[in-house]
Amino acid sequence: MKTKTSITTYIFDLFLSEKTRAKTEKLILKLALFSFFIHLVIIYLIKFDFLAQPINSELLTNPISAVYTPFSFILIYEVYLLIYYLPKSFTTYITKQYEIITLIIIRKLFKDLSTLELTADWFEIKGDLQFTYDLLASLVLFYLIFLFQKQGKQKTKKAIEENNVIQRFVKRKKIVAVILVPLFFTMALYTLIDWSAGLSITTDTIPSFESINNLFFDQFFTVLILVDVVLLLISFFYTDQFHKIIRNSGFVISTILIRMSFAVTGFISTILIVVAVLFGLAIIAIHNKYEENPLPSSSSN
Repeated sequence: MKTKTSITTYIFDLFLSEKTRAKTEKLILKLALFSFFIHLVIIYLIKFDFLAQPINSELLTNPISAVYTPFSFILIYEVYLLIYYLPKSFTTYITKQYEIITLIIIRKLFKDLSTLELTADWFEIKGDLQFTYDLLASLVLFYLIFLFQKQGKQKTKKAIEENNVIQRFVKRKKIVAVILVPLFFTMALYTLIDWSAGLSITTDTIPSFESINNLFFDQFFTVLILVDVVLLLISFFYTDQFHKIIRNSGFVISTILIRMSFAVTGFISTILIVVAVLFGLAIIAIHNKYEENPLPSSSSN
């Protein structure tokens, strides 16, 4: 048992320590900056006819769309932070899910900014209308995440009494986090190879924007649903309190709603994302009310 624990601790410290997080942050920022300039160079090479313009080149027509690439690296770092915070704070882990889906919308806005049709028929043009939906949704999500973080920081009255139970739960979450690091790395590598295979040099085509925008993250949120379910089941070993079970179950539903947003497009996709975060906020707010005003247990009657 001690050997198993020491191996888990060693792997955890190797991939998820504060020192590793700091190094990862610097590396990702350097890659983001480098990718931004590379994307700009490709755009201008196409603009001055040094390169042929591919079909479906929505991301290669305007310098503004070059921001899309560094944002992709920032999203990768957010995925790492999600795993990093999993053992430390369950609410921070959920917050990271919400931040990732919000950043995906923000990233899409940069692409849409480069293709806007500024006419009097703004609300009749599908692309411009979707841009409006996403712009408003990003503001709403930004505020909802702020409220969610505020609710998550509230200290429970039983925090000290439950410290030993919490520590045992943290150990289990560390094991889950250690498994997720190589899993997500493998998924990202496979997705990159699979996407690269879709490039066609002979026909000058690249995959459609929708496939690029959903790249990796539809599978990513599918895995998160499974992780949330595992954490829910593990939590049953440490608590039988109704409000905590409902909170954890509600977070699973919230993640499922986010995953469903990848299966649809347009306004419905945006609505599903907002509803997912709003549902998570409602769940944690009600949970905190239970913590502030604990109800008498049935055994005391």
